[in-house]
Amino acid sequence: MTITAATIPGYKAGTWTIDKTHSTVGFSVRHLMISKVKGTFDTFDATFVTGENPLDTKVTADAQVASINTNDENRDGHLRQNDFFEADKYPTISFVSTGVKVKNAEEGEFVVSGDLTLKGVTKSVDFDFELGGFATDPYGNYKVAASAETEINREDFGLSWNAALETGGVLVGEKVKITLDFQAVLQS
Repeated sequence: MTITAATIPGYKAGTWTIDKTHSTVGFSVRHLMISKVKGTFDTFDATFVTGENPLDTKVTADAQVASINTNDENRDGHLRQNDFFEADKYPTISFVSTGVKVKNAEEGEFVVSGDLTLKGVTKSVDFDFELGGFATDPYGNYKVAASAETEINREDFGLSWNAALETGGVLVGEKVKITLDFQAVLQS
């Protein structure tokens, strides 16, 4: 199936800005090798520019490291320090898309590739992207909703601090799942 604006119900070309009150930038990582710690970045921004051809869509996004929230202020403070993010030196995590591919058109699934910059290191990543759809809210705003996720190795970005456990293994896993759930508003 060929993807065009006409094959995606409700699709419109234009510039969309993130609706922060209906969006989340989250992550999860293994802890003690037996559970997962989840968190969010509470301060973030994103812009989507959808083209006449949906595969020409461009995304730019960033999150402020200092806004990290794992529901534990001591852990959040540690994550902001030199052992992990070095928030004073590297205050922003950014993503700039480089391409969009169809994964499963009937299900609204795409792959959005781009450059993720974290702690001064830029690596190419692929987000599995699922289009939720388009709707007009009660205030007349035209919106799109979607979710996306990827998994990175935190050590590839210089986040290599860890502690050995007496029982074997390490305190913090290498793999980090990044999850995005968002709504964006079409700008008039």
